[in-house]
Amino acid sequence: MSDMPTRASAVVIGAGIVGNSLVYHLSELGWRDVVLVDKGPLPNPGGSTGHASNFIFPIEYSRLMFELTRDSTEQYKALGVFTESGGIEVARTPERMQELKRRVTKAKGWGIPAEHLTPEGVQKLVPYLDPGVILGGGYFPTVGVVDSLRAGTLMRERAQAAGALSVLSGAEVLDITTEAGRVTGIVTSKGEIATDNVVICCGVWSAKVAALAGARLALTPTVHQMISVGPIGLFAGTTGEISYPIVRDVDEGMYERQHGGDMEVGSYMHRPIIVPPETIPSNEEAVLSPTEFPFTADDFDPQLAASLELMPELLGDEKAGIRYAINGLISMTPDGHPLLGETPEVKGLWTAAASWIKEGPGCGRAIAELMSGKVPTVDVHEADVARFYPSARSTGFARARAAEAFNKMYGIVHPAEQYESLRPLRTTPLYERAKDLGAVFYETARWERPYWYASNEPLLEKYAGRLMERPAEWESRWWSPVINAEHLAMRDGAGLVDLSAFSILDVAGPGALGALQNLAVAQLDVPVGRTVYTPFLNDAGGFVADLTIMRLGASHFRVVTGGADGGRDAKWISDRLPDNAQLADVSSAWATIGLWGPRAGDILAAVNRDGDQKPPLPFGTTGIFELGGAAVLGSRISYVGEFGWELHVPADQAGHLWDLLWDAGQPHGLVPVGIGVYGTTARLEKGYRAFGAELTPEYNPVEAGLARPKVKAAPFIGKEAYLAARATAPAAVLCTLTVDSHTSADGTPRYMLGGEPVLTLDGARLVDSHGRPSYVTSAGSGPSVGRHLLMAYLPPDLSAVGTPLLVEYMGEPYPVTVASQGAVFDPDGSRMR
Repeated sequence: MSDMPTRASAVVIGAGIVGNSLVYHLSELGWRDVVLVDKGPLPNPGGSTGHASNFIFPIEYSRLMFELTRDSTEQYKALGVFTESGGIEVARTPERMQELKRRVTKAKGWGIPAEHLTPEGVQKLVPYLDPGVILGGGYFPTVGVVDSLRAGTLMRERAQAAGALSVLSGAEVLDITTEAGRVTGIVTSKGEIATDNVVICCGVWSAKVAALAGARLALTPTVHQMISVGPIGLFAGTTGEISYPIVRDVDEGMYERQHGGDMEVGSYMHRPIIVPPETIPSNEEAVLSPTEFPFTADDFDPQLAASLELMPELLGDEKAGIRYAINGLISMTPDGHPLLGETPEVKGLWTAAASWIKEGPGCGRAIAELMSGKVPTVDVHEADVARFYPSARSTGFARARAAEAFNKMYGIVHPAEQYESLRPLRTTPLYERAKDLGAVFYETARWERPYWYASNEPLLEKYAGRLMERPAEWESRWWSPVINAEHLAMRDGAGLVDLSAFSILDVAGPGALGALQNLAVAQLDVPVGRTVYTPFLNDAGGFVADLTIMRLGASHFRVVTGGADGGRDAKWISDRLPDNAQLADVSSAWATIGLWGPRAGDILAAVNRDGDQKPPLPFGTTGIFELGGAAVLGSRISYVGEFGWELHVPADQAGHLWDLLWDAGQPHGLVPVGIGVYGTTARLEKGYRAFGAELTPEYNPVEAGLARPKVKAAPFIGKEAYLAARATAPAAVLCTLTVDSHTSADGTPRYMLGGEPVLTLDGARLVDSHGRPSYVTSAGSGPSVGRHLLMAYLPPDLSAVGTPLLVEYMGEPYPVTVASQGAVFDPDGSRMR
């Protein structure tokens, strides 16, 4: 199959670990006439795979990255290219020792062997390390190294042996041709290939190649420095590549790992060095390879000194010297996740970019499954390339976030930690009013959203004793007791919430109803003026979206979804629309204000209504009415469990509406309320599920407690799987738990933040019959009930109300009790109706 093909079922650009694994998995799924193209020579065409340090630590805080790493490791083992060495993260500071407690706890939750080590315990495994420099370590025995070039070669050869693949090396892609927004082929330096599918797997060149088709990827090449020191006397006579555990000196942003007779030392602590892709040399121009840039020693010197301090005898050996040193290029995205899936701009243009060695084969499998119309083995929705809105696909944004994130690679990063670069960019029409009220802003999809308001600090005195304050610095970071005070004030009076970061998608046309009916679990053939809450499912019955849909006309529907989810949801819908229905993203044209609380009705009544229309009153209804000259689309729903409305208004009238409500609400105790209440405290008290936390493709509506009394007759995606789930006992049950005691070993009250493993009373890890571990999906205060609340999926036999369990946090067990499978506050929902 060496002849230049003129037609292909798919063209994969890039013969690194991802591209090679992708063509293998495509062949396994029955694809034929696949072409793999790379401008470099094989087996090492010059990308990042060729110079990677090739070690894999299994521990990740992200479920996505853990599962991709696990899947990739299993594939490497099956290929015979994985060597288990063990790995140790060492701590030089007390703060890092606490972080290691968190990481070992997380490892336990994922089922990864891990243990804490004293300095002497570390030295026992790594005899050339000075224990006087460290306070301890975390040991992960399943860490290992891989031969990624060999793995890629084996996968590529297997695809060729199956008769599925042609390989075109030494061919540069010059253009990707499109017609009517769809891929039609590629132009290479060796000729043209017609195809309906092009997959970009070319690492640091990915954004440049995507631009050929008119797509933008949020990715930038960044430098990671690495040296190889040798010969190391201790390693002489070593059998194989590695005999000692890999060491991560995380406080110094370094790693040290044996590579045969040498020691590799890499750094993530040097200054961020961003490299424009157009400056990357060709294979012919490069001294080593295109992604191995000349070493800048001044950047590395401080970390080299730190390595010498940690391993003085080994790295300070006069017989050893630096034998290899590079500024190696790696790919970075604004959130650190890969870019997987079909691009929103061009049909048939797929991407599997910004994947590192440790998750490469897993990404290859996932893209092959997606291209084949299958539900991926690993839930990759967090890595969907469509997650980034156009404002986040800019070169400047990708570079700014990469520069900010680079030194956090081994940092102690709080789950709620906020980026600072290029903010603010997307601001709602109410931004200045929120600033005047002392709003503390969190960023979502580049929108600035008020999380709490300093203007509410006087409420701290009013609600003293009910604020569930957090004395430990870690839990109080990126948090304020003002959140709980706002919560209580809303429950007593009313709250005003800026929800203008919502994604608003209008679907209209003769085919709109049928198309949306095919996506939604809920019945959408309802009277005009109804609001319907519904999930969307995949073919396996797992969640792909969680949203509300308003029927505004016979052929006009408005979809309201979370700001972080709008890009994915818009693509999911638009990909499944017929020609006689259209989707328009009108998010920037509309603002949304939430008005909720027992006094919300009084406040709305106090605002002058110039028109005859009345605000919708029955729960789940929608209508247009006038307030102070503004036409408002009101929806009688609630995500906080209180009576009130979502008020949608054209963006240019949002300030006017806010001021009307603010003035009318002061006699009724109205306060501004942030997303800390809307998205956490009020939601958890009501047991409301959140997409990406409780609602993921791994779980179905029956397990999530969202099964409806009846199933609509109309077909919809996932219906068959949903019916099957309803006919069998669930493998897991979503529950709300209360924490019974917060007292830690040193007496300090501690509060879980989410992600912690749920255990039996004897400390055993909980795993359901599908192999899914039980862990905290959401955590936060429940100020109205005076308890810290957790949500978690549990095996059915442990889901009964009153069941005692444990949750491990920072290495310590805390008692919890199953409190509900629904709401712990106002369980009958009378307050909001």
